[in-house]
Amino acid sequence: MDYDLHIHSKYSYDSFQKIETILNTAHKRGLNGIAITDHNTIKGGLEAFKTNKDPNFEVIVGSEIKTEYGDILGIYLNEEIKSKSFEEVVGEIKSQDGLVILPHPYRQYGTPESIISKVDVVEGFNARVTKSYNERSSLLAEKFDKGKSAGSDAHLSFEIGKGRVIVENDLRDSLITGKTKVVGEESNYYLVHGLSVSSEKVKKILNTLRFK
Repeated sequence: MDYDLHIHSKYSYDSFQKIETILNTAHKRGLNGIAITDHNTIKGGLEAFKTNKDPNFEVIVGSEIKTEYGDILGIYLNEEIKSKSFEEVVGEIKSQDGLVILPHPYRQYGTPESIISKVDVVEGFNARVTKSYNERSSLLAEKFDKGKSAGSDAHLSFEIGKGRVIVENDLRDSLITGKTKVVGEESNYYLVHGLSVSSEKVKKILNTLRFK
């Protein structure tokens, strides 16, 4: 079974992706499930969970929370994460029986080894990260005996499914026990990042006009 565990929707400040588009695209790409991990909110995940009508397709509610160390992914959430400090964010995720994922560790963390003991899973593949960084991330997970996740980090529909975690049994158990395989295709970072920045700027302009 294939899952993309890092997707952003219109509820992120730098994406316009509609929930229906994400679900339809994920089905077309042959995915068995996804995690919506919008920046600092679970609104996208909740909407996708409610919108999904396929009992054989799994929608996981998540969020990518900004902390002083960098971003942290929480999945299997049911409430908004209110904290911003790393330690408190981790505590909130675990209090909801969620899983703490360290995303793209070498794109943002100078020394991810210093905080890895606090996380449950390492993102071993991220489609918006270079091949060398992904290789280092995978080795980091192995060195510290952590499960590996994978995701496209999609802010645009054509990215969905470019990063996948493959499991044979229950996804959550597989992530915890490390029985996963991560695969994918790196995107052109400058292209997709540039498009995300453009989306962010457009959304800021639209919000400004809306409140005038």
